[in-house]
This record gives sequence, structure tokens and C-alpha cells, in this order.
Amino acid sequence: MSMFGFQRAKVTMPTREDALTGRSSPIETARTHFLLGSPLHPPFPAKCEQVQLGMGCFWGAERLFWQTDGVHVTAVGYSGGFTPNPTYEEVCSGATGHAETVLVVYDPAKLPFKSLLKIFWENHDPTQGMRQGNDIGTQYRSAIYCYGSEQLEEAERSRRDYQEALAKQGYGPVSSEILANGPFYYAEAYHQQYLGKNPDGYCGLGGTGVRCPGQ
Repeated sequence: MSMFGFQRAKVTMPTREDALTGRSSPIETARTHFLLGSPLHPPFPAKCEQVQLGMGCFWGAERLFWQTDGVHVTAVGYSGGFTPNPTYEEVCSGATGHAETVLVVYDPAKLPFKSLLKIFWENHDPTQGMRQGNDIGTQYRSAIYCYGSEQLEEAERSRRDYQEALAKQGYGPVSSEILANGPFYYAEAYHQQYLGKNPDGYCGLGGTGVRCPGQ
């Protein structure tokens, strides 16, 4: 395959029929948060809510959220595709349909969902389609996978508002995928809180500089 063909394949979503088969059992991962000490897996405290957010490479995105007041725990994983229990290498192949995402478990009494969305919109470029900066591929797409109709409605409303703000600054359409949540497949242990373990590691986060209105 030519380099052009390879790049094109990486930014084209596979169909369910063409996606990798995956496996029936979860891959091995960490059990607790490297910095917070909280369990990465449910059950989570009853007061908490959760959302899955894709902002490109999940290393920097996870650090952004674990540092946010009101967040109970974070974990990185794969969402929005077809392949059950994929590995990192499978996701990077572009043949699973998954995005790299951060599971954010938060206390809405301390961190309202609209404030979480503000952090999401302002810390990446949601107009780039199947990429984020130099990171190219379907796994780097912008995404919000919501838990419940209220989150969906608020996410859609915030997308419309941010689209207006971006358009005034010359940006194109927001390409973020906003859907009801599907399965969240935890990434391998070495990916969990990667920048907590490797403070000088790669972080691909980069916003547009456009503020999210109405927050």
C-alpha cells in the first residue's frame, strides 16, 4: 500500500463487518489510579456521574481531567468502535473503529457537566476530523459518549454554542461525535495515568484559543 493509501485507510472508519474480531475477555489493565488511589473500575460512588471523552491522544487528556477539582477518578480506554476488548496496537491499526477516550467519573455537585464540557471544548481542536494535530487516525477523533438523555442534550447544545464561537474566529464545522455511550474498554496498564508515571512524556493537547461561551 502506498503512503497515501495507508493514511487514507487510517482516517476511514471500518464497517462492523470489516472490523477486527477482538476477544471475549478484557485485556489486562491496572486496578487503581496511579495518583489518586481510587479504583478504576465500577462500582463508583452513587453521587458520581461519568462520561467518555475523546480529545486525541488520551495521555494528555487524562492528565487534564485528573487535575480537575470534582473528578473522582479517570481511566483511559477505547470507545465508539466495533472490536470487543481491543489492544492498543489493534486500535492504532484503524481497523477497530474505536477512539482513544478518557472515562471521567465526577461529582456533579462540585463539577457540573457544563463545566466539564467547557474544559473539553477549550483544550483541543474539535474541527479536525480524524486527527488531532500531528496525530492522524480514526482513534484521534473528537468524541463525547454520554450517559443519559440529559448529557446528550447538554452536549449538543454546547456544541452549537461553541460552533458559533469558532465560526467567528474563522474555524470550520465541529466534527465531534456526540452519541450515547457504548462499552468502554480499558487500555493496557502502562497507558493508565501515563503522564503521572512519565511526567516528561508526550502530550498532544492543544486548544484553539477560542473560549466556550455561556460558562
